[in-house]
Amino acid sequence: MSPEIHHPSDRQLGRIAYRRRQAIRSVLLAALSTAVLGTLLGLLITGAPGWERVKQSFFDPEIAREFLPEILVGLWLNIRMLVVCALCALALGLLTAVLRTLRGPVFFPVRAIATIYTYSFRGLPLIIVIYLFAFGVPGLRLQGTPSVTVLGGAAIVITYGAYLAEVFRAGIESVHPSQIAAARSLGLTYRQSMRHVVLPQAVRRVAPPLLNDTVALQKDVGLISLAGPIDAIRAAQIGVAQTANFTPYVVAGVLFVLLALPLIGVTDWVTLRAARRQNAGT
Repeated sequence: MSPEIHHPSDRQLGRIAYRRRQAIRSVLLAALSTAVLGTLLGLLITGAPGWERVKQSFFDPEIAREFLPEILVGLWLNIRMLVVCALCALALGLLTAVLRTLRGPVFFPVRAIATIYTYSFRGLPLIIVIYLFAFGVPGLRLQGTPSVTVLGGAAIVITYGAYLAEVFRAGIESVHPSQIAAARSLGLTYRQSMRHVVLPQAVRRVAPPLLNDTVALQKDVGLISLAGPIDAIRAAQIGVAQTANFTPYVVAGVLFVLLALPLIGVTDWVTLRAARRQNAGT
């Protein structure tokens, strides 16, 4: 016998058509309101008395075209710094979070050091940490001192590692202790329980805030210019000094926004997926 084909009822078809009309109506209203607001803002800005001077100082196309190649070369340094610093900060944060969650009085010194580290570097401004590493460490005149680029990257890693450690720790502590007890009852050691049971769940739960911190890190790698390397921000600063025009800064800012858009999109997608999974579970 051929399987019976299910056809939606007229009421269900009506609901589907209504939802489709509502979706189209919402999109049209959103587009119209956005266009109206954008037009009003454009008229307000371009109609200001000092618009021509601002346009010449910040949006000069000739200067933007002249310094774009140099800023792009500097942006490549920012991209490499982002990849290396993000991976190192994630590893440092995860290690610190695990150390802070160790149980037993014998691990108290380790927990104390990890706690002091997270409290200290979460309170210090990143700019001060970069200055201390990039200019203070070379002042010691030690053998094998790395370059200021490496020292500046280390400052970013240590600072963001403290923030990510707290995110990881929140994820670890959100896993119910009964799961560790169940893993131990099956014969797993504490280390195996953390590796195979706790950490996978913890990382999955805190994935959205981790990605948000990575987006913030993407912006803050531009602070490496304070240590001296010619990245996108430093290249733009050189262009501003040569032309007495702020257009290179605008070019660098636009490039950083374009660099952040894919990561922001991934963050929003992961956040929405986690919310849907949580709602489905409830």
